[in-house]
Amino acid sequence: MSYLVICQKSDCSSKAIANSVEANPSVIRNLMSDLKNANLIISHQGIAQPKLNKIPSEISIFDIYQAINTNHHLLHIDHKTNPKCIVGKNIQSSLKEIYKDIEKSAEDKMKQISLQDIVDDILLRNNNSKNISI
Repeated sequence: MSYLVICQKSDCSSKAIANSVEANPSVIRNLMSDLKNANLIISHQGIAQPKLNKIPSEISIFDIYQAINTNHHLLHIDHKTNPKCIVGKNIQSSLKEIYKDIEKSAEDKMKQISLQDIVDDILLRNNNSKNISI
């Protein structure tokens, strides 16, 4: 989404975005579909100029995170442990609440960070480096 803000006057095709992050264009198309379904972007088939549906300061990283159609667990509990071992038998229960608290903290932090914050940081880093063209 930061690409859509920073490079809005450039090629915003899935191929161009994929080239920027070294991903497959089909992965970008799937992500863009998720973002469109979440009403975060507006796009039209056959036109490679997707646009944000809100200003960047009104879109949180949490909004983007929630929009992406994926498993939203930051931490994973291994359920294949030895039930005959004191650790293996109890580790899932012990970690479940701890992981839940960590995920809640991370989500709360994501709600405080806007897409504009990310865009500003990218531009600042670019200005402080070799000034790679956009």
